[in-house]
Amino acid sequence: MTERKPPGVPFESWVEKEIRDAQGRGDFDRLPGAGKPLPDDTTYDEVWWVKRKMAREGLSVLLPPSLALRKEAEDALAAAYAAPSEPVVRRIIAEINTKILDMMLKPPPGPPLGLKRYDVEEVVREWRARREGRTAAE
Repeated sequence: MTERKPPGVPFESWVEKEIRDAQGRGDFDRLPGAGKPLPDDTTYDEVWWVKRKMAREGLSVLLPPSLALRKEAEDALAAAYAAPSEPVVRRIIAEINTKILDMMLKPPPGPPLGLKRYDVEEVVREWRARREGRTAAE
C-alpha cells in the first residue's frame, strides 16, 4: 500500500475502501492460514513471535548451563526419591554430584550456580523414610 489517505476522508472509511479493493484484487486469497480460525491466544507476550518461531522450528528453550544444571539437579533428586532401590538412588546422586562438582570447579558463563553437592547418605535416609511413609526427621 503506497497510497496516502486523501485529506478530508475519514480514516476508517479510507481503510475500509483499501481493504475492499485489496479483496477485490485477490490480495488476501493465498495468505497462509486463509480460511482457518485465528489462534486462541489472548495473553499478551512481548516475544510471542520468538516462541512461535521456536515451536515451528522444533526448538526448545535454551538455558544457561548453570540454570540447566539446577533443573537437572532438581530432576535427579526427584528421580532418586522415586528410585526402586538404594543402589539406584546412590547412582543417580553420584552422577549429579559429579556434574555439580565439575561446574563448581570450572564456572561457566552466566548466572552463578548456587548449588552444593547432595549428601548421598542424607538422600538415602530420606528415600528410606519416604518408602516407609514417614519423614527422615521422625
